[in-house]
Amino acid sequence: MSFSKSKARLIVLLFILFIFAACTATRLQKEQSKAFLEKGISFIELRQYPQALRELQEAEKYNPRNEEVYYYMGMVYHAMDMKEKAFASFQQAIFLKDDYSEAHNYLGTLYMAEKNWGQALAHFEKAVDNPLYNTPAVPLYNAGWVYYSQKDYTKAMDSYRRALQREPTTVLRPQIEKNIGLIYFEQNDFPNAIRHFKQSVEINPNIFDAHFFLGESYLKTGDKANARKAFETVVNLAPKTSFGKQAGIYLRSLK
Repeated sequence: MSFSKSKARLIVLLFILFIFAACTATRLQKEQSKAFLEKGISFIELRQYPQALRELQEAEKYNPRNEEVYYYMGMVYHAMDMKEKAFASFQQAIFLKDDYSEAHNYLGTLYMAEKNWGQALAHFEKAVDNPLYNTPAVPLYNAGWVYYSQKDYTKAMDSYRRALQREPTTVLRPQIEKNIGLIYFEQNDFPNAIRHFKQSVEINPNIFDAHFFLGESYLKTGDKANARKAFETVVNLAPKTSFGKQAGIYLRSLK
């Protein structure tokens, strides 16, 4: 009986040691994976994508359950124009963490680039559904642009207003104000278009296309003096762009 008890205790002890060793190995593997991940991110910031990919692949070997590894892999593959692998990486990130808002947003932009509007909107909404997401204005801005591209101005406006409501201090505010102005412009509501274009350039005076649309809105209301000022700003900011060239044409016609 004593021998049986000793044997049982030995088995329990060995089991505990095995579990401890396994946990230690897992912890070390996660730490190694994190180190490779951080190196990979550093290479991404330097736009050294092949080097970044090598580090991320090492990170994957040590911890294939880390959704961040696949998110950054997706970024690298996208930068290297490897679309299928980019899609697969973001989908794997979402498989591992369903409410991974950043991955949903990035995947949505890939679908948006392919004009797969339904899939794009589905992922933007999934990104926004996470109440802990720090930058909900980003997917809402993207969703607004999808609706605008579809000429669904009501839903586009709703997305932009939600973006400003959820994240009033978003860095995208100048772009959102400009896009709201574009909606009013398309609806021939030029006073409101002017108001939002002005808000856009007041926040960021370097958005030359907002100045251009502001000038066109002034022209629509017969305010040639302010139109001229807006077009002059466009020419000064971006003379070689299509906006700058068209602004120059407007200026010559206003003399």
